[in-house]
Amino acid sequence: MKHALALGIFAAVASMGAAKADPVELTAYTDAKGWIDVQELTCAQLANTFQEDADYLTVWYSGWYNGLAHKHFMKPDRAKALEHNLIMYCKANQDKKIIQGLEVVFKEWREKNGIRE
Repeated sequence: MKHALALGIFAAVASMGAAKADPVELTAYTDAKGWIDVQELTCAQLANTFQEDADYLTVWYSGWYNGLAHKHFMKPDRAKALEHNLIMYCKANQDKKIIQGLEVVFKEWREKNGIRE
C-alpha cells in the first residue's frame, strides 16, 4: 500500500514537471499599435499559441508567400499538409523564426516533389 501511494505521488509530481505552459493569445505578440511583425515572429511564439491562432498565422503566411509569387490558386490539401509540417518544425525548433521554418518546409516539399527553381 505504501509503495502504491509513493508511486502515485511520484507519478503526479513527474507529470507536473512535464506540463506545458498555457497557450498565449496571438494578441500578446502585437506592438503598442496592435501590429505583429511577421518577419520577427518566432517558432516558439507559433508553437505556444492557441491552435486556432497557429492555423490563422499559417494561412496568413501562405497568402503572403503566394502573393509574392503572384499566384492566385490554393490547393487546400497541400496547404494543410504544409501547415502541419510548419507547426511540427516550429515545435522542434523554437529558437528559429517562422519565416526560417517556412523556408525549410517549402524546400523539403519541393525536393520531395522534384521541383527545381
